Amino acid sequence: MTNKYSSSFVIALILCGSGVDVWAQRRGSGTRHSKRPVLAASTAASIPTAQNGEPIGKRIIFADGATLDVDDSWKQGETVWYRLHGTSQSANREVRTIETRYKEIAATKPAPAVNNATPKVAPAAPVIWIYLADGARLRVDEVREVADGAWYNRGKLTIFLDRERIARIERGEPEADGEAWKQHGWSSGSALIDQHIRKNATRFGIDPYLVFLVIEQESHFRPRIVSPKGAQGLMQLMPGTARRFGVSRPFDPAENIRGGTQYLKDLMTMFNGRVDLALASYNAGEGRVLDYGNRVPPFKETRDYVKRISARYHNHGATEASGSDIKAPRGRQ
Repeated sequence: MTNKYSSSFVIALILCGSGVDVWAQRRGSGTRHSKRPVLAASTAASIPTAQNGEPIGKRIIFADGATLDVDDSWKQGETVWYRLHGTSQSANREVRTIETRYKEIAATKPAPAVNNATPKVAPAAPVIWIYLADGARLRVDEVREVADGAWYNRGKLTIFLDRERIARIERGEPEADGEAWKQHGWSSGSALIDQHIRKNATRFGIDPYLVFLVIEQESHFRPRIVSPKGAQGLMQLMPGTARRFGVSRPFDPAENIRGGTQYLKDLMTMFNGRVDLALASYNAGEGRVLDYGNRVPPFKETRDYVKRISARYHNHGATEASGSDIKAPRGRQ
């Protein structure tokens, strides 16, 4: 009898213990489940946000939708100024806004697969010529037409041309010889005038492209033009300068270009290869440059003259060889 009750008591204890364990497991499981959303939220908060990258310059957005990437831009009064490749100038069109450009963060790319196929050679860029209304033409790297003209890139320089100065823009087949760019990247529109420029530039040891730019600025390649001050011909020689260099027929392209090129060479020699001072002297006279201590005189006409020609010539790449020190004044090209 005693053994029978003892056995029943033991069995009851075992069953109660199992119930307690099951109840505890369920309670513990519910506690762990309630903490899971907190852990997930903490993990999501630890993910870093994307960065914009390092600022590398500014982007000017004009009112007509055109854009221009520059090194820096700022507003002075009502005028927007910008700096590009060391040259500062003012925007000549209405600006809608100025944005900061950022350096793109390069994404990690997988290692490229080995490809034994023959690599494809990128096609050469087309030849782009801008023909000016005065008959001259200029070869450029890129051109972007807008409502009131066109922006063109030549090397590192960006320049704007008014619509009335442009006759047409042509794109042709690329040239195989890269040296042709340096020798034939410009033309007056007349083979005879081009020949006189190259012949006299070689004779006096001066860059023919500089002579071309001076003639383009002085007369727009009109051989019989006379200025209000009496300057004559392609290189606008004053009568005294013409006599000084033996030019008896100032309206003859051959004589005019010879005398003007010799005068320009003398100025380059006088100012130790300083293209800016030679150009200032050609415009205002060497006496004025000497009066101002071998500096460009503070005359608006002369400063604009030096700025327009020297900026284009500096970009051509020939000034590095001549040892000139060009610092174009601030303002519009």
